[in-house]
Amino acid sequence: MRKVLILFVALVMFAFSCDRVKEKTKETLNKSGETIGEGATEFFEGVSEGVDRTLQCEINLSKNLLNQGLSTGKFSIEDSKTRGENNVLVLYLIFEDDFKNTLIAKAYDKKNLETGRAKIEVEAKAGDAGYYDFIFDERTYIEVKSKITID
Repeated sequence: MRKVLILFVALVMFAFSCDRVKEKTKETLNKSGETIGEGATEFFEGVSEGVDRTLQCEINLSKNLLNQGLSTGKFSIEDSKTRGENNVLVLYLIFEDDFKNTLIAKAYDKKNLETGRAKIEVEAKAGDAGYYDFIFDERTYIEVKSKITID
């Protein structure tokens, strides 16, 4: 009987230790998975930011516009709703002073060759800001790493 009791106690201890080992293994795997997931997320965010920096266009306001209190924020290059691809500059403009003027956007390719112009009339009060669409000719394609000047 004593041998049976010892064998029973040994089996119970073995079962509990297996459960603890299984649980510890599961915790370790979960923690490792979290660490790998966080690292992968940071890696892909870094790649995305690097791609954005290298592919992004350059926007330059003329000194005259800067002196009139105009500055820019975020921008995007989009497809025209009617015709053309990558031929619309959507630009966030910020006005420090009252402003009324015609703005001319000129697009240049990577080789600094002019590829198109777009003109808009803008009237804003000091403190205003908003998105403005510069719609280029349907044949203008604003390329990766293009430069756009606003006069």
